[in-house]
Amino acid sequence: MEMENTRAGIAGTIDLRPGDAAAAATVDLTGNVHLLPCSIKRDGPCPVSDYFKPKPSGLVVDGLNVEEAFFRGRKMQGATVELPEGFQGFVLGKKKVEGRKRSEAMRGDSSCWESRAEFGNFTYWNHDTVPSKEDPILRCFHWFSIANALHKPVTAEELATSSIIVDQKTEPAQRK
Repeated sequence: MEMENTRAGIAGTIDLRPGDAAAAATVDLTGNVHLLPCSIKRDGPCPVSDYFKPKPSGLVVDGLNVEEAFFRGRKMQGATVELPEGFQGFVLGKKKVEGRKRSEAMRGDSSCWESRAEFGNFTYWNHDTVPSKEDPILRCFHWFSIANALHKPVTAEELATSSIIVDQKTEPAQRK
């Protein structure tokens, strides 16, 4: 699947297919994606599993199995959540584009992205609170059903029904 963005005069693509034949077996990171409540100013490999070791806490809140872990000495509590039905998460990276100008390549100005891995769930972490259904990340999932309703095509039958209802509401106002 390839998507294109031409907003504000900038063209870009997102290629969700594996990058090459060697990567045809897409890396599945399900169970290994974590959303931390902090910013890490590091880009590159590191032995995360040597230091970050989530464990079940035995606590269940709002149907969420709470896990706990420590990051740089701070206790965090988190929960693993599945992405909603019909959705998939992707890890994107800049796509190497052949024939780009050297100056673009040096600055990394490419607007072409490709999928490096995918995931079906993730664990989000809180610093000072137990995970709950009221956490912002879980509340944003409600937007998916709202967006589906807003963008669902209207059938002729639904249009006719709504026209009848509007006509019935305006008739009493016209009689006055």
